[in-house]
Amino acid sequence: MDFLQPESWAEALAVRAAYPEALPVAGGTDVMVELNFARRRPPALLDLGRVAELADWGGEDGLLRLGAGVPYRRIVTELAGRVPGLAMAARTVGSPQIRNRGTVGGNLGSASPAGDALPPLLATGALVELASVRGVRRVPVAGFCTGPKRSVLAPDELIAAVLLPAERGPEQFAKIGTRNAMVIAVCSFALALRPADRTVGTGIGSAAPTPVRAVAAEELLAAELPWASRAELPDPLVRRFGELVAAAASPIDDVRGTAAYRRHALGVLAGRAVRRAWTEHRREGGAG
Repeated sequence: MDFLQPESWAEALAVRAAYPEALPVAGGTDVMVELNFARRRPPALLDLGRVAELADWGGEDGLLRLGAGVPYRRIVTELAGRVPGLAMAARTVGSPQIRNRGTVGGNLGSASPAGDALPPLLATGALVELASVRGVRRVPVAGFCTGPKRSVLAPDELIAAVLLPAERGPEQFAKIGTRNAMVIAVCSFALALRPADRTVGTGIGSAAPTPVRAVAAEELLAAELPWASRAELPDPLVRRFGELVAAAASPIDDVRGTAAYRRHALGVLAGRAVRRAWTEHRREGGAG
């Protein structure tokens, strides 16, 4: 097995073009597990750990640009105020050692429906920036995954960054697992409220072949939330929201849980998320 280790982004793209069969490695928290269990035997590894450009974040054209190599630890410590939902998800990823190495770019590259970072990215309408020697393109996170472990990433492309809208508002993330830490989600849910334009975003993980949005649930909340008065949430609205979130999923039975349990859990998570997000919105507005 060859080991390729470019020193710059331009070199990384050139190596990717020359060795499209090489498997990119960022933190290695997913890739090394597959290698250790002999689930994969690529002819080459493309280590991106020395590409400094991937470890940067900053503003760009009104968006927050998060380099694909920024680890979860830095998302928690440096960006929790800017991307609170993603930071909540980052806190649930593995152990401190995993959070020191694992990246959102790697989560996207794995294209697992259980990826913890993907529901918050869906809920906020993030974009994925893909690059090759042919050029750069940006695709919505909602269209990035095409199936379990499959994505729109071309053989000569690398994930450069994730771009998140600058709009601010309450965000929530929660997942169900067999324990509190170091666990793959049985199901997960993310919510983003955008009071400025009265829109709602959702993301469901580990309950369909790809992470999915609950569009009908988003439309219900956007139309029915008491945005102007910031009044308390009606219980029937919360229940209906949870029902629509559960209906948007298409889970299966597996070793981690049944389809019926996943749907039930998603309804519960969605209800809790909207109550917590709405409480934050009311508090920011000075409501009691």
